Amino acid sequence: MEILNSKKITKPSSSATSQQFVDVAEVKDDVIVLKNGTLRGVLNVSAINYDLKSTQEQEAIIQQYKNFLNSLDFPIQILINSRKINIEKYLNFIERKEKDQASELLRFQISEYKNFIKQLVSVSNIMDKNFYIIVPFSSIENREKGIFDSLSSLFNPRKSIVEKRELFETCRNQLFQRLDHIMASLSGIGIKMVQLKTKELIELLYNSYNSNVFNLTELEDTRNLDLK
Repeated sequence: MEILNSKKITKPSSSATSQQFVDVAEVKDDVIVLKNGTLRGVLNVSAINYDLKSTQEQEAIIQQYKNFLNSLDFPIQILINSRKINIEKYLNFIERKEKDQASELLRFQISEYKNFIKQLVSVSNIMDKNFYIIVPFSSIENREKGIFDSLSSLFNPRKSIVEKRELFETCRNQLFQRLDHIMASLSGIGIKMVQLKTKELIELLYNSYNSNVFNLTELEDTRNLDLK
């Protein structure tokens, strides 16, 4: 199964760009399209506190998860994204509240609370975890076309574009069926899942490939972007 980032190690060259090492070709219509033509759909998955469940509930969760795994006839990828929480906005919010307070006692208490939060973050790594299920789908078409197919595409490009669009729509619909199957299978455990749309997929990819960026980036409305 192909993953979102390439494992191939290539000797870097001065003319190489970062896009050469990224397997993603484009993001459109709520799916990720890889360079080899395969598609990826992504589900954002909520967490459940397994330890707080009763013994019977834990056994039921394990059994239903086993049934879910046995029902799969396609591979899935489980992604856990951990990032240190950025509380700068929250601290700025507290400072504004501190300045707006007329009572000196409330200002002192807010200041003490602000200092406590700063000290807590400085001595411990408070992480924010997000869970995703990545589902693949690939077509069965031959990658290498014959010479007559190539000539047909050359002299009738419109037909070639229509055929590619129809193939994409077919693969996309079957990918969405897999996503629906996963959501239906895991709903009984108490897990909530949301399919990522185009904008959310772009944000996930950008923040994943820029892991050194502390602040998560929120992009503009993708309908206003010129994606090629």
